[in-house]
Amino acid sequence: MPSTTLRRALARGAARPPWSAAARRDTLFIASGIPPALPVLTAAVTPKLTFLLLGLVLLCLRPLTTAQRSRLRMLRGVEVRPLLRPVGVPSGLLTRLRTGVSWRQVGYHLVAGPLLAVGAMGAVYAWGAALVASTVFGWAWLMPHSTPVRQKWFQLDVPLTAGGLVILAVLPWAVALLARLEKAAAVRLLGPGRAEALEHRIEEVVESRAGLVDAVDAERRRIERDLHDGTQQRLTSLAMNLGLARRTLKDVPPEAMQVIVEAHEEAQAAIDELRDLVRGLHPAVLEDRGLDAALSGIAARAPLPVRVDVDLAEYIAPTVEAVAYFTVSEALTNVAKHAKASRVQLSVRTAGGRLRLVISDDGVGGADASRGTGLTGLRKRTASVDGTLSVLSPLGGPTTISVELPCVL
Repeated sequence: MPSTTLRRALARGAARPPWSAAARRDTLFIASGIPPALPVLTAAVTPKLTFLLLGLVLLCLRPLTTAQRSRLRMLRGVEVRPLLRPVGVPSGLLTRLRTGVSWRQVGYHLVAGPLLAVGAMGAVYAWGAALVASTVFGWAWLMPHSTPVRQKWFQLDVPLTAGGLVILAVLPWAVALLARLEKAAAVRLLGPGRAEALEHRIEEVVESRAGLVDAVDAERRRIERDLHDGTQQRLTSLAMNLGLARRTLKDVPPEAMQVIVEAHEEAQAAIDELRDLVRGLHPAVLEDRGLDAALSGIAARAPLPVRVDVDLAEYIAPTVEAVAYFTVSEALTNVAKHAKASRVQLSVRTAGGRLRLVISDDGVGGADASRGTGLTGLRKRTASVDGTLSVLSPLGGPTTISVELPCVL
């Protein structure tokens, strides 16, 4: 096993000689970080400039970070994704400084970057020193005997050359290690942290969910229009023709008339079912007259008295209106089936960007979502637009269903 490890180490060493492309790329990468760190290193030896430097770094935080990200992208092929600023959030200096990502960037430009630049300076100096030392044995003999170089180094030519060769052999690994450290520090400090990345991901998920809900609602509207303008009109025309034939044809056999009568009744039943289906997909009254009229229509069709109190003072997105409409419709259906109530109170209000629906009845109570009474479906429907639903239904009644929805997604 030791021999295998030794062979692998020698193979890796042979694969990274001082003249290799990898060594040149690593050296170029770390050396490119020296110029941006020079002002900080200058201030480190001149304490009077410390506060001025800190202010300049804070003011130039964004261009400095952009320059470092560009350096990583061009020389290492590493894309450090910036944290996107949410829409509507100001981008001033004080706002940026309140975020953790900005202070990590300050730490990179003031601490990590300069320290890595010092290491890069040492590596660049070591390259030069190693090249000079490794060639002492060759060029020292060319110097005249009277020169100080020949007099002082003549006895050290072999040790210097050996030392320079050793440094040349070790430097590619040291430079590679320093390049990896700089890459890791840049990715960690110049990019968003885990918390910021998760927050940004959550925002993307919320936006995509809102877009999906809007797309589904738009598709339902399209299907409703197609059925209303196409299939329903054809069935209506068919029913009218069958009704006309039923009234005008008198000399047909009774069997044929019975077929016409049955076809007419089936066509009328199909029209009624299709009308209910279209209303269930997306009620046209929402677009024509708004949520107030749509809820009043639901209350008028309910099998028990429903008192409606609506006060809509804010704009409500069409998707939210559809969710509110179907929530009220399903809630009233559940009341009629299970509550044994004699009346229902429906209150609809908008305040603070939220739409609040309260449906209360005087029934027997005991509503439980775990028993499949339809409350689970209501909760899922409200949650699709980031809404909440709560049920208060003690045994003996009354039952109150409270729903809160955002007015705008």
